[in-house]
Amino acid sequence: MEHNFKFGVSYAEQRPLTAPLPLCGDVCDAFRYAKDIGLDGIEIHGREYEFTDEQVERIKVCCGELGMKVAAVVTGRVYTQTGLSLADPVSERRTWVVDQVKRYIDVAASLKTDVVIGWVKGRFSLDNPQSLYYRLLTESMKELDAYAGMKCVRLVVEVINRYEVDCFITARETLDYIEGNGLEHTYLHLDTFHMNLEETDMYEAIRLAGPRLGYMHVADNTRLAPGTGCLDFKKIFETLKEIGYEGFITAECFPKPDGKAAAKAAAEYLKKIVSL
Repeated sequence: MEHNFKFGVSYAEQRPLTAPLPLCGDVCDAFRYAKDIGLDGIEIHGREYEFTDEQVERIKVCCGELGMKVAAVVTGRVYTQTGLSLADPVSERRTWVVDQVKRYIDVAASLKTDVVIGWVKGRFSLDNPQSLYYRLLTESMKELDAYAGMKCVRLVVEVINRYEVDCFITARETLDYIEGNGLEHTYLHLDTFHMNLEETDMYEAIRLAGPRLGYMHVADNTRLAPGTGCLDFKKIFETLKEIGYEGFITAECFPKPDGKAAAKAAAEYLKKIVSL
């Protein structure tokens, strides 16, 4: 299969054992390992304060020396570690979260990559019911979309399954939100694990996303490495090629039997599939 995909793997300096992040440890070591197994880059999970100017420069130097790229920077830990979101009903807290995401956008501009907006969207709650949630989220997203545009960065909104979030669980719902609110610099981020749970036809979901598909995560139906379960990745990749997708396809899967083994298994399988 001829393609222009780039392949990556998820990484965090430190990871919970339950997180679907194969690589951890020193970031340059992670880049070197990813290169050794034939990947094009890594996706970096971390808090905004971890991306110091010195660390960002180190990442840039490492990428330059190895010919690697940062697939994306991920904002989720702002929410998972603080409980605060882009739709927080307390204005001071919401403003703080927006400012932190702007830091990720600054980092992404320097590293020439995208920013993943996933868990940081938050959830509904008793003091933040659905109507208020969407109004506050949209205020935040419009501000961030404009800021991202000024920085020549794309925001990619991850579509996540219903067991983890309570909205933006399908490609249609998420695309309608992005386009309905005029978010010009915001794109869809699909994930095969979540799609398998929520989409009636994941191939049609990819076609629906079309040119607004900005980023892809891959894991098998069990959230283990691609190729260990029952998803048809050959058909998935053929559909991505059909819509002209040329971005990163990043393995975000459980680190089993261990992280490096999972990353290597994913890399070998993904390269094998696109060679068929």
